[in-house]
Formats: sequence, C-alpha cells, structure tokens
Amino acid sequence: MAARAYWQGQIRLALVSIPVEIYTATKSGAQISFHQIHEPSGKRIKYEKVAPGVGAVEPDEIVKGFEVEKGEYVLLEQDEIDAVKLESKKTLELTQFVDADEIDVLYYERPYFVVPADDLAEEAFIVLREALKRTRKVGLGQLAMRGREYVVSLKPCGRGMVLETLRYADEVNKAQGYFRDIPDDAPDPELLGLAESLIEKKVAKFDPKEFHDRYVDALRELIERKKKSKGKKIIEDAGDGKESRGSNVVDLMAALKKSLEKPGAKESKAVKTKPVTKAPAKKRA
Repeated sequence: MAARAYWQGQIRLALVSIPVEIYTATKSGAQISFHQIHEPSGKRIKYEKVAPGVGAVEPDEIVKGFEVEKGEYVLLEQDEIDAVKLESKKTLELTQFVDADEIDVLYYERPYFVVPADDLAEEAFIVLREALKRTRKVGLGQLAMRGREYVVSLKPCGRGMVLETLRYADEVNKAQGYFRDIPDDAPDPELLGLAESLIEKKVAKFDPKEFHDRYVDALRELIERKKKSKGKKIIEDAGDGKESRGSNVVDLMAALKKSLEKPGAKESKAVKTKPVTKAPAKKRA
C-alpha cells in the first residue's frame, strides 16, 4: 500500500491479538488559504518566536512547559513525553460492544481505515469483522495516537473495518442548554403533512459527488477577476440585506404549498400528505 500507516499495533479481543495498520480515511478539501501581506511593500508578514527581555530565540532552545503557578513552569523534554507508558500506544483492547445507534453523532470525530498488517493476521481480522456484522455491534476501546489517548469505535466497512475517534464526555456541550427555550408544542397537522410531502418529494440516494464547496469556487472566481482587473476593488452586490421572515401560519402554509409546486425536484412514488382533521365534504350526486 502506497500510503503510510498513521498507526501500527494490534487489536486485542480477550486472548486474541490481531496486528493491524490504520490509515487516514479523509483528506483536506481544496481550501483557499491566504497570507498576511504588508500592503505598502507587498512583502509577506512573518512571525518570530521571541522571549520577553531576550528577543528572538533559536528553535533548539525551546522546550515544552506546563504552568503550575503564575509564571512558574515545569519543563519537559520531548523524549520524556515520548517515554510516557500507555498500553494503548500499541494495543487497542476492545472492552465493550454497543449498538451503533447508542452513540450520539456529537461524539464522532474522525474516521480511519483499518487493515490487517500481514497475511497471518487476515484470518483473525476477517473473523472479527464478520462477527461485528452478524451481531450488528460496534466495538469500543482506547487508543493512543500522536500524543493523545482517544476513545475509539470499531465497525465493519466493506472488506475492511473503520475506526472512528470519539470525543470524551467533557468535550461535548449539553444540548439542553441550547434547546430549553424551544416550545414543546404539537405542530399543525396540515402544515406537518405538507412538510412531510415536501421531504418525500426530495428523497434521493446520498451521493457525496453531488455537493461541492461553492464558497471555494466563488473565491477562485474572485481571485481570477481580481487578477484581470489589475488590483481594482471588486465588491459583489449584496442586495438590500433584508430578509423576509414570515411569522404567521398563513405565510408558512403558503410557502410550503408553493414549495411543493416548484418544478425540478424528483417526484417520489409515494407522496402522502397526512389527513387534515376536518369533517369530510359530502359527495355530490
């Protein structure tokens, strides 16, 4: 495999150890990065590492320090930090198995591909993968990577498996603090039916290629226009900046109905609107 392994070690389940390699499953998008420039000279701004009263310092004079009191630090060399012993530095022990839907999406952080390290590890790797598939469970454990220990989940993915780092409980804000002011009212049945019909109208299979970063595209276009304008200022027309915010049910009803009439969206075979709680009209002869 051409890519370099992000982590090498073993997955341990009871007395079974499986040598594996982990590779990053994602990559950075085509983002536009800017530099800070001194406008009068056109020179790029650079930053120097300085110590108060000393001035600029050499990189080999810099060590890591933890502040124990104001202005007082415990200094640590990098080899001292690297020597900290954690069993999870080379072994991911699966200590618990849960249903996938038990883990809130807020806890998921970053995915990695997991593959067997060699031919001898393949049989045990496949057994674990298929066992997770059949039981529909996700394995949990802790793993140390790049100077930090993570809670991780392990799940099957095609012929291999995917490991995802999870956030710790104290890294996730409680939703109640943000949602408590939202009223717990039942929606109007007719409005709910229209909203469900609109959702059904736009149902499609997920294809990530259908989405791209329009902000990056717009920035690239702006950069090209700026080059052609030879430095002339370019400001897009942002409109009057006013947004129409209908606040009554009549506006919402009209907007939902108009949305359903819009062409271009793929019609679903089973578009159903929830019945409105009104007396049925009498049939004419």
